[in-house]
Amino acid sequence: MRGLRLSTPNVVLLLLCLMYFILFVDRVNLATAAPLISRELGLSNTQMGLVFSAFAWPYALFQLVGGWIGDKFGPRLTLAVSIMIVCISTALTGVVGGFASLFAVRLALGFGEGAALPTATRAMSSWTPEHKWGFAQGITHTFARLGNFMTPPLVIGLIALFSWRAAFFVFAAVSFLWLIVWLWYFRDEPREHPSITEEEISRLPARAQGKGARIPWLALAKRIAPVTAVDFCFGWTLWIFQSWIPSFFVQNYQLDLGTAALLTSQVLFAGVIGDTMGGLASDYILRRTGNLVLARRSVIIAGFLGGCVFLAPVILVHDLTVAAVCLSLAFFFTELIVAPIWAVPMDIAPRYAGSASGMMNFGFGVAGIISPFFFGYTIDLTGSWNVPLIVSIALLMLGAVLTLRLRPDQPFIDDARELTSSGREISEPRSG
Repeated sequence: MRGLRLSTPNVVLLLLCLMYFILFVDRVNLATAAPLISRELGLSNTQMGLVFSAFAWPYALFQLVGGWIGDKFGPRLTLAVSIMIVCISTALTGVVGGFASLFAVRLALGFGEGAALPTATRAMSSWTPEHKWGFAQGITHTFARLGNFMTPPLVIGLIALFSWRAAFFVFAAVSFLWLIVWLWYFRDEPREHPSITEEEISRLPARAQGKGARIPWLALAKRIAPVTAVDFCFGWTLWIFQSWIPSFFVQNYQLDLGTAALLTSQVLFAGVIGDTMGGLASDYILRRTGNLVLARRSVIIAGFLGGCVFLAPVILVHDLTVAAVCLSLAFFFTELIVAPIWAVPMDIAPRYAGSASGMMNFGFGVAGIISPFFFGYTIDLTGSWNVPLIVSIALLMLGAVLTLRLRPDQPFIDDARELTSSGREISEPRSG
């Protein structure tokens, strides 16, 4: 039975996977219920676009602040506070009475979720072997996309049993349950965990242990800026999938909410596969070639170009089957990007992984401020879904070009100096 024991680092990774699942359920549940909510509250597409964007304002801000908090105070406390805010804001969504209150609770949800992913990356950098960082990012984001995939049927089922308001109460309760387990099990430093073995500790990256005494903000931001730009291009399209796909099927093809939810789940399930494949492919290329630049860049570029190819038929052909299949394939390819792009900040600055990944995901947050509102406003203005989709294709192409500037093989200078001064050997950056 000893051989069947789940290692302590793997239990931590499982907890993080469950957190990603819960966070993305709480993030996208509004999209599924949006047709009902907008009808009951009398909201236009433009107003719903503002509501979707409300989440992204504090989310973008807390990519920076939250990453720093996670580095300074540790993932245990930071994630506990984050999830508590998520619980409260999700529950309050069930009692909203109009645009203002719905906008406010989505703002609060953005504050809660904003610090979570950068802080989770900080936890991964301490609790996961370096050669599995791509896999760890891939599998956690796979659970995030499982949350995307399962949310439409979960919301529809809860609406059928109770109401759309009750659905948010249920999701809040599940989030609170995860919070209790996290506080009981997790420790910031692997050595402090009562269940970990010396063999498990020996596999973990020493250079990611400990908390940074200071965050070299300007130097780190300059180093991460190319990754931030790429993440903005990726995030623009991802926000559309997370916010507008149910409404796309309802409004563009006059489907009922149940059928639209089913097709949305099909589209989002493709992301589950894409996230897993992206992480596995990136780590496989790294093992086979030893070339970190190739391992990260090649998968990211393939994701951007594949997304371009399969979004085009959605614009050119007005057919439900073509739209459902091509949206699924487009989402699969764009989700290949997730694992390698989240691994890049860990490659560059593992000791500051929370702050570095937060700086990267700031681009995603800014995209979330603009993209959902632009999408809804443009639809109301033109009566067509094609214009915002064309903009998405253009940004995917730009992202592929910008990816050529990523240098995950070059460690952040402060990390390099600290490792040198401690007598640890640093490998020279590999050429791209």
